[in-house]
Amino acid sequence: MRWSQTLIPTMKETPEGAEIPSHVLMLRAGLIQQLMAGAYTYLPLGYRALRKAEQIIREEMDKAGAVEVHMPALTPIHLWEQTGRVDAFGDVLINFKVRRQAKQVHLALGPTHEEIITDLVSKFVSSYRQLPITLYQIQTKFRNEERPRFGILRTSEFLMKDAYSFDTSVEGLNANYDKMYAAYCQIFRRCGLDYLAVEAESGPIGGDASHEFMVIAENGEDAVVYDPKSGYAANQERAETGKRTVAKSTAEPKPLTKLHTPNVGSIEAVSKFLKCKPHQMLKTLIYTADDKPIAVLIRGDHEANDNKIRRAVGAKKLALAEAALVEQVTGAPVGFAGPVGLKMDVPLWADDDVAGMANMIVGANEGDHHYVGANLERDFTVTKFADLRNAAAGDPSPRSDGKLELRHAIEIGHVFKLGTKYSEALNAKFLDAKEQQHTIIMGCYGIGVNRILASLIETKSDANGIVWPMSLAPYEVVVSPVNVNEAEVSAASDKLYDELRALGVDVLYDDRDQRPGVKFKDADLVGIPLRIVVGGRNLKDGKLELKWRAKETADMIPVEGAAAAIAKLVADERAKYQ
Repeated sequence: MRWSQTLIPTMKETPEGAEIPSHVLMLRAGLIQQLMAGAYTYLPLGYRALRKAEQIIREEMDKAGAVEVHMPALTPIHLWEQTGRVDAFGDVLINFKVRRQAKQVHLALGPTHEEIITDLVSKFVSSYRQLPITLYQIQTKFRNEERPRFGILRTSEFLMKDAYSFDTSVEGLNANYDKMYAAYCQIFRRCGLDYLAVEAESGPIGGDASHEFMVIAENGEDAVVYDPKSGYAANQERAETGKRTVAKSTAEPKPLTKLHTPNVGSIEAVSKFLKCKPHQMLKTLIYTADDKPIAVLIRGDHEANDNKIRRAVGAKKLALAEAALVEQVTGAPVGFAGPVGLKMDVPLWADDDVAGMANMIVGANEGDHHYVGANLERDFTVTKFADLRNAAAGDPSPRSDGKLELRHAIEIGHVFKLGTKYSEALNAKFLDAKEQQHTIIMGCYGIGVNRILASLIETKSDANGIVWPMSLAPYEVVVSPVNVNEAEVSAASDKLYDELRALGVDVLYDDRDQRPGVKFKDADLVGIPLRIVVGGRNLKDGKLELKWRAKETADMIPVEGAAAAIAKLVADERAKYQ
């Protein structure tokens, strides 16, 4: 492709509103253009890179035995109602009614496709002879993102590869899960990503086991807990800790004293008002566990982990209590709950670290009041202690004698063992060899295709621009003539361009009438892996300048046979990502 015949609107300055490197560079390099909050147009360079990521995904999914389909993004609401996910997704689910022949038809734009694929399989699969099967698609998804930000990392419209396995047994599910896990490792390696596979929670998808694939990045919105000694890694929502030794405080108990704390209900506000540290405070959180109220105690500088709490109390469903129930349990508005003198007799669960606290600052179960000097046993009794908080940096590892580290990361893929959640709800059954009916067992496997590009640029760039791997680069080689108005330079550039194309090299020809410095800066910004400079004294000497984007120095190659030599270099580099 000739630069003058395509659309590459590069920018010198940082665009207004761009917050992180990937967003800045994708806009400056002319890969994307924002249409509105959460929706982007992919310009020629960006779309070429996106399609290359898609191709790698397709190749590896096909190798793993998955079969590609294409499902509608427009879906009937009744499928989501059958699985209970209209409520689970809440405002995230984009749904609306349209008028068709004097009738109101309720529709939803698919944020994912478990319901649609399960409905499909329920109609066509009825025998164990048709199983196992794994179906996948690469399709646009829609989610009503409340705060779209960070460019294509958090959008309302995005491209996802979603795959679904259907098996007759748990053993079959496990085998398919392992295949998809291995395929994901290969996909992300081929895309040039430094990734980490971590244990994860299943979230609103459902299911009982899952892993996320993360790229460690300073601007990542997820928190990953990692033990470099054992290799253990988990999303912070899922992460375990080793046994925490909590020594009972030896501090002399102080008298329980009620203080007036007007208009300060948060940990930060109370800390500032009382001039204390968050770790001296105790948070009392009121939850409903299977619709019954419980109280959970967490040290003020820690965060409650809802999934750990749900598992500890043995509940299927856990949610923070509504304000009315909080007031019923505590006698106070939200922000002033405490374990001393609750109005209702509810189970009092406490995180393990609470056992080492003394003379705590707690809500007084009265608006605008807190207690200081609260102590275990004397002032309140805990029903049970357990690990109920998010893991934090410095916690003991659950897999070694080392310490956990906390890192920011970008999620690029997620694999789940779903079980029968959707097949039960949508009546996806099969008959075994004895004509007995069973529910199909499912797995689910997703990749954020757009996120592959964003996370790679976030972690593979420098002060001059993007540094693409050969596998995803919009073009593999850029031919940069020093002066297109010189007949000799133009002829040599044209010849090299034609020969490279004939040899199957993905080449961009910068045929613009611009100064060399402008061309070189644009080539670096766009991130083409290999730049070939044609012209000047070098051409007169029968040589071309060859410079890899990731290297500081350039090399010289003879003009004679240059196309074949460059094609060989490109092929060798491609092979690293196969």
